[in-house]
Amino acid sequence: MPSEMSKPTIKIIGLPERSSPDISSEAFETIGKILKNLKGFNLDCYKDKCIKRRISIRIRATHSNTAEAYCELLLNNESELELLLKVLTIHVSHFFRNPPTFEKLKNDIFPELFTRCNNEGRRDLRLWSVGCAGGEEPYTLALILNDTFGAEMKVVNVSILATDVDAGTLEVARTAAYNEDRLSEMSESIKTRYFDRIESKYHLLPEIKKLVTFRQGDLYDVSTYVMSDLILCRNVLIYFERSQQEKILEGFANVLPSGGILVLGKSETLVGNSRRRFKTICPVERIYQVL
Repeated sequence: MPSEMSKPTIKIIGLPERSSPDISSEAFETIGKILKNLKGFNLDCYKDKCIKRRISIRIRATHSNTAEAYCELLLNNESELELLLKVLTIHVSHFFRNPPTFEKLKNDIFPELFTRCNNEGRRDLRLWSVGCAGGEEPYTLALILNDTFGAEMKVVNVSILATDVDAGTLEVARTAAYNEDRLSEMSESIKTRYFDRIESKYHLLPEIKKLVTFRQGDLYDVSTYVMSDLILCRNVLIYFERSQQEKILEGFANVLPSGGILVLGKSETLVGNSRRRFKTICPVERIYQVL
């Protein structure tokens, strides 16, 4: 969205002060308008309960007496607007999160995808990490591919796209410098070969960084979805209302080819019409294939 935008005219509906940061429907709507007009962030498709809980964190942190007072603060304080956006879009991740999922990808899914490319005479394999946060997930894919499928990658060009709604988070991901706790699930061999330790940070080597392209993107807009052979969307759908989950899953099915792979989080599953468009190939790891 444009970087320069005039301040929207938004009516703040006043209510009697409360001792707790309860968020009325009017205040919630106002916060949504502020975020959409000033930051292009759309609250409409997210679960109200989850979002209100995160907004309440900032209301308490700023010592705002009411949600309405917090609305006034948002309109006049760019720093607080940025802080709220970070709270709403925060993702906690680390390399090789849920190791069995990545073992399944390495041992079964990737070999199948490379074989399909060769059988079809294709020379491109497209992977998409959705809600990539600090980059740990897409970089994990890059590490596995570089470490195990070097020969295949000389024949098939692999591209890894990583998207997130928060631009600031993406900038952090591009630096690829991590605290040691983010590498806790990683083997010592991988850590030694692919990271340089500089003071307290582990810096990913350029040869791995260059395999991943980061781009800002919002799942709310299905028109921006990219053609992919494998999509990882883990622990993202849980923040969306069911109707939006259905829309997102339909969007994934539309950009995956027949035989394309979708990986969801352990607490997520197919809903609505998407259950007729995918078949389950690993229920434990929530891995599905387009029919």
